[in-house]
Amino acid sequence: MNNTYYGKLIFELSQPGQVGYSLPKSSYPQYSLDQLPSALRRHSETLLPEVDELTAVRHYTNMSNNNFGVDTGFYPLGSCTMKYNPKINDEMAAHADFATLHPTQDTRGTQGALRLYDEVQRSLSEISGLHRFTLNPYAGAQGEMTGLMIIRTYHLRRGDAHRTKIIVPNSSHGTNPASAAVCGLEIVEVKSTPNGTVDVNDLIPLLGDDLAGVMMTNPNTLGIFETQIPEIAKLVHEAGGLMYYDGANLNPMLGVCRPGDMGFDVMHINLHKTFSTPHGGGGPGAGPVGVREDLAELLPNPQVIKKEDGTYDLYHNPDSIGYISGFLGNYAVLMRAYAYLLTMGGDQLSKVGPLSVLNANYIKERLKDAYELPIEGLCKHEFVYDGLKDKSTEVTTLDVAKRLLDYGYHAPTIYFPLLFHQSLMIEPTETESKSTLDAFIEVMHKIADEAKSHPEVVKTAPHNTPIRRLDDVKAVREPKLTFKDL
Repeated sequence: MNNTYYGKLIFELSQPGQVGYSLPKSSYPQYSLDQLPSALRRHSETLLPEVDELTAVRHYTNMSNNNFGVDTGFYPLGSCTMKYNPKINDEMAAHADFATLHPTQDTRGTQGALRLYDEVQRSLSEISGLHRFTLNPYAGAQGEMTGLMIIRTYHLRRGDAHRTKIIVPNSSHGTNPASAAVCGLEIVEVKSTPNGTVDVNDLIPLLGDDLAGVMMTNPNTLGIFETQIPEIAKLVHEAGGLMYYDGANLNPMLGVCRPGDMGFDVMHINLHKTFSTPHGGGGPGAGPVGVREDLAELLPNPQVIKKEDGTYDLYHNPDSIGYISGFLGNYAVLMRAYAYLLTMGGDQLSKVGPLSVLNANYIKERLKDAYELPIEGLCKHEFVYDGLKDKSTEVTTLDVAKRLLDYGYHAPTIYFPLLFHQSLMIEPTETESKSTLDAFIEVMHKIADEAKSHPEVVKTAPHNTPIRRLDDVKAVREPKLTFKDL
């Protein structure tokens, strides 16, 4: 990709006097731009690039080719389930009968849309084992916040205003303590055992009459199944708290077990992870929240209900926690999830979890000769190495991640979770073929060999990308947020 346009900002291509458009003369001269009142005109410099049309087309086309996604290559981004999104999902979401609806239309003209919403709710309830869902939250993090608001409101209405403590494992996702803090709750950390699971002995002393709930992910952030959840749930419920399930890692559980059956009372689901809707770029996302039966009245408004005559309506429950989003969430995302659910069906959906587990364990076992595996044994959907086995070359996890870019792979999650100094988390998902996994394994072995034979090549990577390695410290301390100094 060696041409004038590759890797340059469009402002660098700008040349005074170049124009990429030609507007016809207006048939209504009284409405021409120069007739606009002075107060409506922009008097400062517009700072727009001056380029011809072909330059603009080539620039943005080349920029788009720099984007990396599941459609362009293997995306082993642990903790995020970057799975392939079938194109039929997009086709269904673009259907004119849905895409042209307006949120304020009367419910008599949106019965099909409300039915879709209701059926997604019911499907998620069946999959999770929880009584009822809301699909209103715009993202997983907002789903967490909504679930914690429900927990907080539950205790307040019982007269337990002193229950403000939320316990999270030291391997939890960063959004867990952040969401709890937003809801005015106190965050308390519980330690993990050497095998990566919650230390029940460390948990017990933390349980008291100030407990609001415990947030857990299963499988946890290390990709390990938490086998003591029934015991933990019993202890938490006896202490008067609620169990919150972070649904970020639900993918390997599909068709195998359900959070509601384990003793969880509230959960959110990342539709953009488990149910193959768009992911990344800041959205749009969806974070449905499910609850046990006695918490259903607290779900946010509006609530979609099915009436006795078979029609659907919007219900504004006075006992609800209120409104957490406009209308009914990111509806086009919900449509994609619905298409995925119908395409898969129960039989195929039950294969998702086992196949994602198989792929993860295949990579883990094939690479543990070159990368340090701190916790042996069966993982679920993802696993974590603690950097290279051979630390003598001082090649870090960051170096490995940067070198992967030279071979055309997106780097996996690095330096998370914080339990290991050189964490490198890999999640292949169920949608990748064995040949893709084998090619990735070969490259990872090649990088491990390079770290021994030519460590500087790895330490100075990437070499084949438009932007080379940045000074991370300088980028934080002296960020340049515009294309030029203003």
